[in-house]
Amino acid sequence: MKKLFLGLAISLAASLTSAQAATEASAVDNWQQTVEKAQGQTVYFNAWGGSQEINDYIRWASRQLQSQYGVTLKHVKVADIAETTQRLLAEKTAGKDNGGSVDMVWVNGENFRSMKESGLLYGPFTKQLPNWQYIDKSLPVDEDFTEPTNGLEAPWGVGQLVFVHDKKTLNNPPESFSELLSLAQAFPGKVSYPQPPEFHGSSFLKAALIELTKEKDTLYQPIDVKADKAKFDRVTAPLWQYLDQLHPVSWQQGKRFPSASSETIQLLDDQQLLLAITFNPNAANAAIAHGKLVETAQTYAFHQGALSNIHFLAVPWNASAKEGALVAINFLLSPQAQARKADTAIWGDPSVLKPEALAKGGAQGFSLFKSIPEPHPSWLTALELEWQKRYGS
Repeated sequence: MKKLFLGLAISLAASLTSAQAATEASAVDNWQQTVEKAQGQTVYFNAWGGSQEINDYIRWASRQLQSQYGVTLKHVKVADIAETTQRLLAEKTAGKDNGGSVDMVWVNGENFRSMKESGLLYGPFTKQLPNWQYIDKSLPVDEDFTEPTNGLEAPWGVGQLVFVHDKKTLNNPPESFSELLSLAQAFPGKVSYPQPPEFHGSSFLKAALIELTKEKDTLYQPIDVKADKAKFDRVTAPLWQYLDQLHPVSWQQGKRFPSASSETIQLLDDQQLLLAITFNPNAANAAIAHGKLVETAQTYAFHQGALSNIHFLAVPWNASAKEGALVAINFLLSPQAQARKADTAIWGDPSVLKPEALAKGGAQGFSLFKSIPEPHPSWLTALELEWQKRYGS
């Protein structure tokens, strides 16, 4: 009887091994078909175009994709991915389920949630990608601002809201939003933040609210302002009181705000501001490498930590070049592409790969600041609308 059970066990194990091998072989064949179909396709990649370093990196990726796979990557530069979301919604409403104008999109947060809820995304696709095996699953790659990704977007990099200062000019920078207000009051006109709904400006609002409110847990639950305005007003009251004090002593007396993170860095270099703001923990080193900041510039996070998230790549449901988009995303997740992206002389965007995988691309390890999770995306929309109502021109 023991021999019979042993024989059955060996037979079952052999069957499982054979089935696994067949599955892996099928996955390889399927991916090869994807690569073959992708050849000759043009991928229209909608992505933020506000950084020369990022634009240069995407151009490099385009050259690599062309030479290695015969795929043409066209960077469609947008100021806000919400523009792309609206275009896709218009195509959905018009019944354009094929031949869409967008093949790939750089997205996260509220825009992802909107695209997901409106059925604008293709997938799940992430596990089809051969380079998915290299992703560091200890990072929050399965959630986007508390919203499950469900394989509808692939992680591309890690973002953290941090500040940049010149150690020579400001040796003891503020470590909280309350200290930031004290600095602004002591040095009028030397502090500011980008104007919401610009991404960095809106992130400034969220990070400040996390510190200032006594109801932090509420920020990680959905909010419907129309249905529960009293709760929204109560939770956010400390933020508006704070900004009412900050704006009169801010750069341009709060009558004008920088247009983006890049402008705050320029203003820091021109010594008009004491602090710049960025969502890249390596931004200071990258700016120094590109001659945009002095060598005494340094990135740091407030004591509470840095608002952190993953930024992603997705494919619209009606993309004209789905196979080309998948090949492009897989390439951008390769050790070679991720190592180059993490290089502060190139971009400095932290990688989503396991350290050992990143090392294959020749990159050194990197460290992140203490992380603060993003609030539920519904708070972002509500905060931007209220800010515009109170302070917008």
